[in-house]
Amino acid sequence: MSKEVRVFAPATVANVAVGYDILGFAINRPGDEIVARFNPELKGLKITAITGTGDKVLPFDIEQNTAGVAAQRLLEHLGMTDIGIELEVHKKMPFGSGLGSSAASSAGAVVAINELLGAPLSRESLLYFTVLGEVVADGSFHADNVAPCLVGGITLIRSNESLDIHHLPVPANLHVAVIHPELEILTKDARAVLSDTIPLNTAVHQMGSLASFIVALYTNDLPLLGRSLHDFIIEPQRKQLIKGFDDVKAAAMARGALGCSISGAGPSMFAICDSGYLAQAVGQGMIEAFAAHGIDSQLYVSPINQEGVVVLSSEATS
Repeated sequence: MSKEVRVFAPATVANVAVGYDILGFAINRPGDEIVARFNPELKGLKITAITGTGDKVLPFDIEQNTAGVAAQRLLEHLGMTDIGIELEVHKKMPFGSGLGSSAASSAGAVVAINELLGAPLSRESLLYFTVLGEVVADGSFHADNVAPCLVGGITLIRSNESLDIHHLPVPANLHVAVIHPELEILTKDARAVLSDTIPLNTAVHQMGSLASFIVALYTNDLPLLGRSLHDFIIEPQRKQLIKGFDDVKAAAMARGALGCSISGAGPSMFAICDSGYLAQAVGQGMIEAFAAHGIDSQLYVSPINQEGVVVLSSEATS
């Protein structure tokens, strides 16, 4: 057991165009840092610090905080709710960005607590508690952000209800340009614009694209990957929420991206590329396209993050 653990939980791209609520991958940055430490003067879990929130106010109440709920449900499962533990949440990524901010806090908290207690559970066993934390943020039980944040890589969620999660292979040299414009879209609002019905022909096109996307990952077929990254269902409905979307996507494709779409609920957008150099050039084109609409933006270029949450430091007990 340790007396203090600090972890880094990375941002994630959910949906990946063709896999609404069932696909996601992690990137290297941005992300959140979470600290957990024993405090014998406390009884139970207490959030003692929240930083990096800007003008946003996050609750210190355990049952209203994403990280707090996830950590508390884990402690309840382990029968350790009477142990005095401090939790610090250091936000280092934007809210309402479509980059899995709440997922990072949730996943980071459960990994930090688990490590503090000597890692009694495997990473995969922690997934359920991270999803419970996510529910606080948007009211929906889905793992497309928390799964890749927790374990890294590209993940496929066959069933959110049973958390049947599978790792998909990552082609060599695959990089992503993720652009975060200075806009904010809450997940609950992005879900509100979606229709409950899908025309049969549209569903068939989407299923074909999802299937070929997975084939492309297994066969390292990047041209097929590019042909597969077309969202026929969600993107047409949500792009109206992102000013300049069509121009930004066009700029990404013109500079050689394999595909480009909305990251999670938006407003961030991602472009998958076959090299880091190309991802940088594509990202610059996306920045310029947003700027033409009077919108400042931040670019993150990254390979697919294969680690997920990482332990930055662990101070052992004496």
